[in-house]
Amino acid sequence: MANVVGTKSALFVCLGNICRSVMAEQIFCELVVEKGVADVWKIDSAATSTWEIGNSPYELTNSTLKKHNRQISNHIARQITTQDYYNFNYIFGFDEDNMRQLNRRKPKDSNSELILLGDLDTDKSTNIIVDPYPGPVQAFETAYEQCDRSCKAFLAQF
Repeated sequence: MANVVGTKSALFVCLGNICRSVMAEQIFCELVVEKGVADVWKIDSAATSTWEIGNSPYELTNSTLKKHNRQISNHIARQITTQDYYNFNYIFGFDEDNMRQLNRRKPKDSNSELILLGDLDTDKSTNIIVDPYPGPVQAFETAYEQCDRSCKAFLAQF
């Protein structure tokens, strides 16, 4: 789907699309609703790999979202497509490998902006949002906090 004039779009991409990207997508979806701008945003998430295609979010992803009074996600994992580079203004990765994969696959004529999400984190101790899979719970807490701060900082730019 092509972007309508006046709309913005964000795609969150991690390795499997069952943890970090799902968490960031859900957080960002709720933030745009809270700000009253959901009607101008298209938001989704995807994976660089094929490993989890068709799977639901990992259980610790949804339990972490719920713990922070966020809605659980019903997202079904999918892999990023070439068309995504034309359909989304902003494509976020979470670590160096995600960014390498995203840059390698990006078509030369795509105008999408590739961003390491952690570069937006107001806590500058690290810009890498480490894959929390398969746990422990604290790894998901850390990823949630980083995604939350980074998504808030990104949305504040608009």
